[in-house]
Amino acid sequence: MTAASDAYSVSEVQANWVLETEAMGSKDKFWYRSAEAHPRLFKYPQPQTGQHWAEKIAAEVAECLNIVHAQVELAVFQGTRGSATETFARDGRELFHGNQVMAGYVSGYDPGKRFRQCDHTLPNIFLALDRAFTSAEAAERAKLGIANYCLLDALIGNTDRHHENWGILRKRTGDRWFGWLAPSFDHASSLGRELRDDGAGKSRTRLLQERRIGLYAERAPGAIFWRSTDRKGLSPIELVRRACVDFPGQFLQALRGLEQVDVNVLRQTVDRVPEDWMSATARDFAVQLMTYTLAQLRSIAR
Repeated sequence: MTAASDAYSVSEVQANWVLETEAMGSKDKFWYRSAEAHPRLFKYPQPQTGQHWAEKIAAEVAECLNIVHAQVELAVFQGTRGSATETFARDGRELFHGNQVMAGYVSGYDPGKRFRQCDHTLPNIFLALDRAFTSAEAAERAKLGIANYCLLDALIGNTDRHHENWGILRKRTGDRWFGWLAPSFDHASSLGRELRDDGAGKSRTRLLQERRIGLYAERAPGAIFWRSTDRKGLSPIELVRRACVDFPGQFLQALRGLEQVDVNVLRQTVDRVPEDWMSATARDFAVQLMTYTLAQLRSIAR
């Protein structure tokens, strides 16, 4: 374990900082703002899950990969632990979620479909970005950004990159609008956060003992589909495998971001979670999961 002095800090959210609740998404959350700070979104983890530490570790892994991401910290509100994400839609920036982008540029796309939106395919995402940006260079930057986000998802096992979990920021400067891909955000569905340490059925302990972490990673369906006729989304790791064949310009470049990252670096992102926030088994599982996915991603790049 990392020394207590190296552990991630934990913010204490005061009741008088609360601004408003946030309706989007399935988790309870609210916006707050402390003095002289940007607003943050406090998110309660679903009961008996590690969604709060998963958010924090994912943000730190993104930092290791030089992937633009929302700033996240661990936080406590009225005795309840959670995570706090700093807003990036500020200073005149407007956020358009992926479902809005897709509906505007992909014929027949249903932005209100919450589950199994099979039109949310990687080819359709790239098509929408090509049409949303007025210059080929801006579209290419956005597509490379999506490739980086898919790489991050594959590494941490994030299965929730649905069409409201990415977006475009837009800002007006003078008489012109400028747009760019929003930072990666909402990584709570990663690192086995939903598993119990022990118990009947699938648990971290059993998956570790039976060496089935690879199977867990490969079978986890994601929220990005490959074809509109598919019944479920690809696992994040399989999505990257296929995308490297069909979209090598973006994905092989994204994979170069792994060159400076090794398992010890990833382990440090986990070890810095305060000791009483995450069990030893959950830590071991998270590290072993990323050990597997890192090896798989590096094999693709060879």
